[in-house]
Amino acid sequence: MTEVTVLELPGMNDWWLSLSDFMTQGGPVLWGLALVAALSWLLVFERLLFLITAFPGLKKQTIAKWQSREDKTSWVSRSMRESWLFEARTQLYRNLNFLKALVAICPMLGLLGTVTGMISVFDLMALEGTGEPRSMAAGISLATLPTMAGMVIALAGLFAHARLQKTCERREASLAQALRSQA
Repeated sequence: MTEVTVLELPGMNDWWLSLSDFMTQGGPVLWGLALVAALSWLLVFERLLFLITAFPGLKKQTIAKWQSREDKTSWVSRSMRESWLFEARTQLYRNLNFLKALVAICPMLGLLGTVTGMISVFDLMALEGTGEPRSMAAGISLATLPTMAGMVIALAGLFAHARLQKTCERREASLAQALRSQA
């Protein structure tokens, strides 16, 4: 039989055990919150990547299309420009509403964790009575950790969404200004 050695980084095992303990104390709702948080940050990084890499090229391409037009004052030309601006706006704000919805879900999932934790405390109280506070601690932990985690994830998500929203607004205004100044 061959022995497999696993490369361990210093502190990595402690970190994983600590995270595992936290998730166990918080109950199954905490795993749902972790999934929502991961999806939210994936969307944030996707938007940042778009803003840094793809949008500058889209902006240059749109400005070049506008500059190549001979007639820039007719109704058709202005409609074409507005169409290009709308296209850019659609690409800029893609997934921001979904991110906002995920952020709004986090406190609700935290509240669900609170309710399930309190139900487990009440079940324990019904079985064992109210004299043993140590046995109720796990249920109280199950009730408070998801609420805290949901609020922390929501606050971080609100901040990220607001920054992305403001950045998209500035980029949209910059493109609109560049197209209108070339008229």
